[in-house]
Amino acid sequence: MANLILVNKPFQVLSQFTDKEQRSTLADYVSDVGFYPAGRLDYDSEGLLILTDDGPTQQQLSNPAYKLEKTYWVQVEGEIDQQAIDQLAKGVLLKDGMTKPAKAKTIIEPQLWDRNPPIRERLNKPTSWLELKIKEGKNRQVRRMTAAVGFPTLRLVRYAIGNWTVEGLEPGKSKRAVVHLSTPAPKTNRAHKTNRSPQANNTKPSSRYKGKQGINNQSKTGSGIKTRTTRKAR
Repeated sequence: MANLILVNKPFQVLSQFTDKEQRSTLADYVSDVGFYPAGRLDYDSEGLLILTDDGPTQQQLSNPAYKLEKTYWVQVEGEIDQQAIDQLAKGVLLKDGMTKPAKAKTIIEPQLWDRNPPIRERLNKPTSWLELKIKEGKNRQVRRMTAAVGFPTLRLVRYAIGNWTVEGLEPGKSKRAVVHLSTPAPKTNRAHKTNRSPQANNTKPSSRYKGKQGINNQSKTGSGIKTRTTRKAR
């Protein structure tokens, strides 16, 4: 079981406790000792940030490999159309590669707290809102995705991480929670076997023999390859 702190991170606050440039950090809002952010939320983004006092939980919550869905409410410049929504859902090409399929839809403007300072609105230029759910963690991914389909992000609020939401939390406020995440079963490898030469066993060498050798890497576990050796010609 791990202890959590759910924080509504305000705009222009760093997702860390110290800063050499004296910008606002989590230390201005969280005084609990021994808690660290599980993931990040950009300086110019708002919304839910989870802190925990447990290392393995921190890794699971922040690592995209565990596929914890994150929900964002995004205000963009212009009236976003269905074609752009479909592109976001299928994936868009960024400089660091293609994004994975996401859940995207238009929404009416949500009832949120006022941002300080407010967004810069252009005269005669409408804005619109969408909800985007992703399981990746590319740097500034949501902003780059909306820009790629022609609708720059004006305001970005992370509403939820998994089943945890920012509902009921004013900017800078926090609440406690507890969680017990199941630990993934460790990967197992077959016992490594080494080939012994026929001479070492005082046996008559044969023209060929087969041995098994374990493979141990991140992409293949528990599988084997067959190696083949032949006698040298005398």
